[in-house]
Amino acid sequence: MTASTATTATDGTAAADAPVIELRRVHVVFRSRAGSLFRAQEVHAVDDVSIRVRRGQTIGIVGESGSGKSTMAKVLVGLQAPTEGEIRFRGDVVTRYTHAVRRQVGRVVSVVFQDPATALNARMTVRDTLRDPLDVHRVGTPATRDARVRELVHLVGLPPSALDALPGQMSGGQRQRVAIARALALEPDVIVADEPTSALDVSVRAQVLNLLDDLKAELGLGMVFISHDIQTVRHVSDEIVVMRHGRVVESGPAARVLDDPQEEYTRTLLGAAPALL
Repeated sequence: MTASTATTATDGTAAADAPVIELRRVHVVFRSRAGSLFRAQEVHAVDDVSIRVRRGQTIGIVGESGSGKSTMAKVLVGLQAPTEGEIRFRGDVVTRYTHAVRRQVGRVVSVVFQDPATALNARMTVRDTLRDPLDVHRVGTPATRDARVRELVHLVGLPPSALDALPGQMSGGQRQRVAIARALALEPDVIVADEPTSALDVSVRAQVLNLLDDLKAELGLGMVFISHDIQTVRHVSDEIVVMRHGRVVESGPAARVLDDPQEEYTRTLLGAAPALL
């Protein structure tokens, strides 16, 4: 697939229960320099993957490093164009990821990255960090933007005094709360959380997971939660997708996949993971 404009649905709107974003038989192929002198090697980072994400639903994507999880996350948020396959955004086909489409997707699908220490600008206060996406998208008036920033800090459980702090003055858990608040700034329908707790101390992981779960319930968010830790995914997910070597090897309701796994690879992941709580 070429990377877009969105083709309008027949009636101009997506059905109320349609997925916010959907991948249909998506492939992402990279060319590697590890190939021979005359032919580069092709690496199939994502291989024939389909997924639907709706509001109010958490899909957990689990697999070892190199399984294609993070590449699929980049496709979902518009940072990576697929080599083949189809993307649907609010029911409309995305044919190319143009700047305009990326802006449109960015207002509806937000991302929380793995390490808040590198995801946040060390020279920007929390106030400026949260204000930035509102300014870029020209949301409301200066006064309503300031009010939204104060609301976001409260929403993720930080005190008002955090607004004037720099990332280096905060703990890892506090920084990740800021990153979550920034992802919520434009009131998205879906958040893609790519290993959002793996850089945190064990003592604060459960707090961040509980925060994400509470925000999902309070705001009706859809969520894609990506992790190599199947026990962490168990804690937050309604459905689970197990990936290996770029392919989906098992998927379904979380209870079914975790309590009655059909694939040996899923059983291996379950057996290797310590309990989260």
